[in-house]
Amino acid sequence: MPTPIQAFRSVLLFLFLASPVSADVTIDLGRGPVTVHVPSTYEPGTPSAVVMLLHGYTSSGPETEAYLQLRPLAEQLGFLYLYPTGSSDFLSNNFWNATDGCCNFFASNVDDSGYLRDLLDEVASQFTLDPERIFLLGHSNGGFMAHRMACDHAGFVSAIVSLAGTTFDDPRTCQPQDLVRVLQIHGTSDETIDYSGGSLIGLDSYPGAVETVETWAAENLCSLTPDTSLPNIDLEGDLPGPETTVLRYADDCPADGRVELWTIENGPHVPVLSSDFHTLVLDYLFGADGPSLFSDGFESGNVDAW
Repeated sequence: MPTPIQAFRSVLLFLFLASPVSADVTIDLGRGPVTVHVPSTYEPGTPSAVVMLLHGYTSSGPETEAYLQLRPLAEQLGFLYLYPTGSSDFLSNNFWNATDGCCNFFASNVDDSGYLRDLLDEVASQFTLDPERIFLLGHSNGGFMAHRMACDHAGFVSAIVSLAGTTFDDPRTCQPQDLVRVLQIHGTSDETIDYSGGSLIGLDSYPGAVETVETWAAENLCSLTPDTSLPNIDLEGDLPGPETTVLRYADDCPADGRVELWTIENGPHVPVLSSDFHTLVLDYLFGADGPSLFSDGFESGNVDAW
């Protein structure tokens, strides 16, 4: 007959084995291992959303995950999640060959658009993806790369969020074949990627935040007159909030073509993320075609809950 201690250990072991456990898998397409977080709720055959996080110049996938901290939310909300790292340039800085404005300083011919698409295709070969919920979120150079992916792989990429990274300066360079929802987040005091547009040393110019969203609104056949009636939101933890204004381009186009600009007044290049940041951003990605994943009222229009 087992002792009480043995019986207690047996119960703990049973509970451990019976409880869902999140897991990681590794994908390597010849450019180093990429971790894919698989939530404990994932079930083969049930379509799952996937979020790919793209880092900025000199950073890496793990460093940007440490900044954004989306992994706990991937487990909570049940989406597949990966955060790859780009190539190393002549100065040993990690970068993405995104747009002509950022950040291929040494004219590398690396095909990051193809590589990232191949990574997502490999995830799709191992897991059941929801084709309507393939999302990219990028910061700085990663934001430029998210725009590049939306240009090159519209119809496969469902929506992007770009924090301090813009699209091509020449709209003719981007020829999307389908609608992509686009959220541009940018601080007016960004000293690295200017809110109004500019150029980096040795590279072509990049457009400003407003020009970026107007370009995408036009591509998605939305009215270029945005809804300016939405209340401010709080994205930056070090600024008195709510400090962020919201422009929404949604008239005359389907919900899957909606474009938004969230302007962080006096916001820097690397904002201190508020407690609302993740909720609001993920609600934009996931909440477009149905009820909000969160109970904060953002998509429902309940401004008292913001």
